[in-house]
Parts: sequence; C-alpha cells; structure tokens
Amino acid sequence: MSSRDLLSQAWQSIWFHRTRSLLTMLGILIGIASVILLTSIGEGTRVYVLAEFTQFGTTLAAINPGRIQTTGLSGAVGTTVHPLTLDDAEALRRIPGVDRVVPVVMGAAPVEHAGRTRDVFVYGVTASAPAAWRMPVRSGRFLPEVDAGHGAPLAVLGPKLKRELFGDQNCLGDHVRIAGERFLVIGVMEPKGQFLGFDIDDSAYIPVGQAQRLFNRLHLQEIDITIASAPLIDPVVARAKRLLIERHNREEDFTITTQTGMLDSLDRIIRIVSLAVGGIGAISLLVGSIGILTMMWISVNERTSEIGLARAIGATSKQILWLFLSEAALLSTLGGALGLVFGMGTAQLLHLYVPALPVKTPLEYVLLALAVSFLVGIASGLMPARRASALDPIVALAAE
Repeated sequence: MSSRDLLSQAWQSIWFHRTRSLLTMLGILIGIASVILLTSIGEGTRVYVLAEFTQFGTTLAAINPGRIQTTGLSGAVGTTVHPLTLDDAEALRRIPGVDRVVPVVMGAAPVEHAGRTRDVFVYGVTASAPAAWRMPVRSGRFLPEVDAGHGAPLAVLGPKLKRELFGDQNCLGDHVRIAGERFLVIGVMEPKGQFLGFDIDDSAYIPVGQAQRLFNRLHLQEIDITIASAPLIDPVVARAKRLLIERHNREEDFTITTQTGMLDSLDRIIRIVSLAVGGIGAISLLVGSIGILTMMWISVNERTSEIGLARAIGATSKQILWLFLSEAALLSTLGGALGLVFGMGTAQLLHLYVPALPVKTPLEYVLLALAVSFLVGIASGLMPARRASALDPIVALAAE
C-alpha cells in the first residue's frame, strides 16, 4: 500500500465521520490558535519596543541619580540619591570611548505665541543632543556650542509644536514665551513620531542652563552618553561607573542603563511570557491528544471486521499500523492548520480594530505549530494503531 493510498483512506475515514472528527480536532485547534495568537502579540510587542529604543541608537547609555539596593532584613529597601551635576557631565566627556555627552533637565511648561498656548515638555540640553539622540534639525539650526551652565534664551521647536503655534508661517527669528519668559526660535526639528506613547514632536529644546533656571533645578535629571562603538559599551560603562563613584564620595549612588541592557531585560520578559503561552498551549494540546486517542480507540472497535477483512486479503500488520497512524496524524495536522489560520486571523483582526496593538507571527512559529500538531497526532494515535495491527484476522472477521 503506497503513501498516497494510506492518506486517501485516512481522509475518507475522517470525512465519513466529519462531525466527530471536527469535534475531536477542537482541542488541537484551540491549543495552536491560542499559542499563535499570544506569540504573535508578544513578538509584535518585542519588535515594536525594539524599534522604539533602537531609533535613538544602540550605543546610548542613560545615567540617572539614585540607586535602589536591598539591605538589612528581607524586604527592606534602601534608596540613596546623590545629584548629578554639569561637572559630572564634563568629567564623563573626557573618558576615552565616549563620543557625546548630553546633560538633561526637563519639565512641563506652557509655550505661548500670538495668543496660542500649548503645554508641552521642555528639554534643557546641549548642542550634542541631535547627534546623540539621532534627531536632526529640519530647518534653521540647533542650540549653539557654548558653556553648558550658561546659554542665551534660544529655543528649538518640535514640528508639531511649531505647527500648533505658527501654522504654516515661518517661525525662525520669531519669539515664543516659555513659562512666561521670552525665547528666540532658531530651529525646527525633523518629525520623530512617538516614543512609548510620548509625542516627541510636541516639545521644545532650550539650553540646559536656561532650563535649570526656568525649572529652579540646581542639578541634572539625567546624563546621556553615546559610546563610539558597540564593543566599547561595557568598558566605557565600567570607566564611567568608576569615575562617578570617585566623584560621589566613593558611593555608587546612580544608575547607568544601556540600550543593550534594556533589550536584554525585554528578552527575559518575552521568554517568561513565551513559557506561559507554551503552558496554555500544552494544556489544550493535551486535551486534544486525549480526544484523538479516544476517537481512534473507538474507531478501532467500530472497524474490527474491516480490519479483519483487510488482513484476510493480504494487508500486513505494519500496513494496518500505518493506516491508523496516518489517520491520527492527518486529523491532528488538520486541527493544527485550522488553529493556525484561526490564530493568525484573530491576530490580524485585533490589529485592524486596535492599530496600536502590534502583531507579528514569525515563520518559525508557523512551522513549529504544524510540526507539533503532527507529532501530537502520531503520539496519540500510536496505542490505537498498535492495537488495530495486533488484532487476530480470524477473530476480527468474526466480530459483529
């Protein structure tokens, strides 16, 4: 009996009992569909967050004041905070391997022009910000290279903020009021879009010294550094850590976060989610495999005389074994394929109705789902198939 004949007879048996076969496939269908749906959302989220963070470059590191550490009894958390200063930023600039340094002070403030007011985030930065953050200027120029502690009252607007305040008019050389103080507009940034829900285009940039005075802050909220190349990330971060510990009275009272570190954390989270999804799918697949085993066992009992007749006209035990295994594998694989279609279709429908929800189904997940469903069919059909192949032909022919 050829492979084509085996598949043909297996399909005829499934089609003849199509209602029962469809109900049997439900467990496999639900298991595969749930895994595909959840992994599509998880992978889409991973790709989305990866794109969000890497748009600022992969060699960017952020230094923030304060470090959380566990001390004393279990559950006790102590927090030590030491301010970051412009002197710290200047010292970091001299570390070999550091490409650019951007001291940052930020806050929300109203920006006004010609009777129009918009509350936005205002970032106090230096001339290095566009290159460090990969945010080019569309028109005009960015803040000039001056002593970070000083700086004239100059402002660069995000494209959305410019559009809301000036419309189609040219804003270069005009003035805006930020928190009631007058600033000269010297540039407009290129559109950047949103970052994790924050509209980067709806913001303004002023010299860090002006931002300290405007928001009454003596210290920095963050220092961003860019590292010359990816292989230098770890050694440069180690040098920066040693330098700041020396400057902060031998205390590590700051936190350095690299892009690679954030992405590693994201990968760990995705792996945990994948394990949870695998557990959900495994339960459904277990239920589906029990359903297939039960159906095949019943099928053997119903077709005992048919098995006896096949053996009487020359079919071997091996051919009977492969016939029932083929039926179980085909049943399970069909359930997996339907689950795949249902899972991917549901994921795309979710994305259609909720565009902000990213979905992506990797090809390897599709192939793995089909392979797993096939193996589940083989495993669950093995016992009934062996029972069918072991039937005595005479006894089977005599069965009602």
